Amino acid sequence: MNPASLPPIPFSRPDIGDEEIAEVVATLRSGWLTSGPRVKEFEARFAAMLGEGVTALAVNSATAGLHLALEALGLGPGDEVITSTLTFTATAEVVRYLGAEPVFVDVDPVTLNLAPAAVEAAITPRTRMIMPVHYAGLPCDMDALAAIAARHGLRIVEDAAHALPARHRGRLVGTLDSDATVFSFYANKTMTTGEGGMLVTRDPAIARRAAVMRLHGIDRDAYDRFRTPGAAWYYEVVAPGFKYNLTDLAASVGLHQLAKVEAFRAGRERLARRYAELLAGLPLTLPADADPSAGGLHSWHLYPVRLHAGARLTRDALFAALAERGIGCSVHYVPLHRQPYWRDRYGLRAEDFPVAEAAYQGLLSLPLYHLMRDDEQDRVAAALRTLLG
Repeated sequence: MNPASLPPIPFSRPDIGDEEIAEVVATLRSGWLTSGPRVKEFEARFAAMLGEGVTALAVNSATAGLHLALEALGLGPGDEVITSTLTFTATAEVVRYLGAEPVFVDVDPVTLNLAPAAVEAAITPRTRMIMPVHYAGLPCDMDALAAIAARHGLRIVEDAAHALPARHRGRLVGTLDSDATVFSFYANKTMTTGEGGMLVTRDPAIARRAAVMRLHGIDRDAYDRFRTPGAAWYYEVVAPGFKYNLTDLAASVGLHQLAKVEAFRAGRERLARRYAELLAGLPLTLPADADPSAGGLHSWHLYPVRLHAGARLTRDALFAALAERGIGCSVHYVPLHRQPYWRDRYGLRAEDFPVAEAAYQGLLSLPLYHLMRDDEQDRVAAALRTLLG
């Protein structure tokens, strides 16, 4: 059979069940569609799932959550934030929203996470924060980063868009030694609300400021206002805030996705283990796993492989050949030192990021999602063996 005639295998596919659909219908019938009781419940359940006294604030994207966290910590013009070059632009753009400057550093050659030695080497008198990115769902070396932050008096905001539910030394990401953590619920993430995110923190001051700034800088929650007898209409604007609230419609999906997130992760892990077996012996560097003996747990949001130099096909040719066979892939990421805005603004050079640059030349993220069938994964592996073997 011609491989191109087979049903396409998407790069990602969300797992939306009857429970989510019924909850959305109930929300539509309730008459309260924007931020209200379901958002409150979603936040409460999320905080309870993480534990350790965190407060959870639902937002309309992880980008919004990162912006709120940095703003609440007082980041501003003249400040610097150290982060990875191998990330999506949102990680860095929120720093510019506040007039501060991102400082990009290279990654670890095994994990592709932020390299602690590179972080320490990049610290200047203007450095205020470190923003680690838990690449593909593998937690960063947070012990090393926390030690660096403590030595230099820096704050940490974790970009955990990929890392739910992941663990570092037995602790869930979201409860580690940082000031705030932000998760993403975009459609291809380990759980979804369509669009959305969650900011979590144990710092009451960050939580209070982010809650106010999340909705126009208004000092009263809209849902609480309309449930309060008397002058429910009255509010005060105490800051020039943003429009970052999550809707009850989105939270309706999130409530049931959250209940399944551990099962989703287990399904992704099983598929990651199968990939490791199916792809053995090919000219590919497979993604690093967490160390379970040290309490590590990978969320397996992505399965990024690295094509070896000298393989039969280049990464771009391999991508095209897989696409011809109906297999959806992606690249995570074009490093920010290559992106025109960041490259030109800071005069970035590829040779200053040798690990990320070498990784990028061969990076290819294979399809990985909870609903992926074994026969679909077998097709991906067979195609790779045909093309690279």
